[in-house]
Formats: sequence, structure tokens, C-alpha cells
Amino acid sequence: MNPKLRLAIDKARSMNMPTENIERAIKRGTGEIEGEGLEELFLEAYGPAGKALLIQIITDNKNRTIAEIKHILNECGGKMASAGSVRWLFEEKGKIILEKQRLTDDLELKVIEAGAEDIQTDDEKTIIFTKPENLELTKQKILEAGFVIAESSLDFVPKNAEKISPSEQETYEKLFEALDEQQDVEEVYSNILW
Repeated sequence: MNPKLRLAIDKARSMNMPTENIERAIKRGTGEIEGEGLEELFLEAYGPAGKALLIQIITDNKNRTIAEIKHILNECGGKMASAGSVRWLFEEKGKIILEKQRLTDDLELKVIEAGAEDIQTDDEKTIIFTKPENLELTKQKILEAGFVIAESSLDFVPKNAEKISPSEQETYEKLFEALDEQQDVEEVYSNILW
């Protein structure tokens, strides 16, 4: 019933993680293991030149993590934003990637009936966007049709992406690298169009 938990379990299984490790991680995340509760947060920020950032973290020490992320943002010319000032620029969507596979017209119609909102295709992959609650149903329809799903996730997609200059690209690459190295950062979403 919890799509985020299902995706996390599927991802762990695809990496051959033992079942007992998965169960222990779930217990830790729900606080069933004494003193080891984890908290998921979304931090809102602006990067250099005011581009929107939505930073997903999972931490056991909220204050420490927020202070570290503020420090990273300050070093790279960004700043924290107040709650609600950035998140409205993003929309949560289910995302399914089929690598080097094209949907037939018949399957495309079935996928749309199952809840696909947008289908983007290029030479290397097909990306299907759904409402978060339709992600599992759409995945099942695709698997039943014999396609192989390379990746599926719940993502925050920008409502309006903004292009940046080559010099800004360097700055943002440095910022994203620093955020990736921070152990509690799960994902960074931005409204940047590369």
C-alpha cells in the first residue's frame, strides 16, 4: 500500500540485499529498533542564480544534517528557503524508464488507460510519467506486455524548467557533487534544464 516503501524494497532486492537486512531497515525506519529512528525531510533551497532545489534527506539527526546542508549551500552560493517557497514549483510523479524499447501503439494505449500522463521517447529510452498512485498498476501493465523496466521511481518533476549558462553548469555540478557526498542526502531535484 506504500509506494515509496515498495520501490525501496524492489531496489534493495534488485541489488541482492538479504531479506533480513531489508526487514531490519524497515524496523529502523519505523522506530521499532530502540534509539535508531530515521526521519525523512524535504529541504527547500535556492542555488546560485536563484534556481530552485528540493533536497530529500533521510537522517537520524535532523539538526546536524540541516546545518551541514546550509554550510554546503553557503559555500556554493546558494541558500535555504522558507517552507513552501520552492516545493510548489515541483509535482510528484511516478517515473518508469524502458531502455532501448519502444512502446507499440496498442501498448501505449493500455499504458495511458492504466494511468500514464506523459510518454517521452528518444533513441535510447522511453520515459513514462504517471500519478504516484498509478505507478504500480502502470508497471504491471508494462511487465505483462513483455517489456523490461530499467528503472522506476517517485520523482519531483519541475513544472517549468529553466536553462542555465555553461558557467552556471560548472557551479551547479560542484554543488550537486557536494550534496551527493553528504551521507543523509537521498535525492536532489532542481528546475534546471541542462
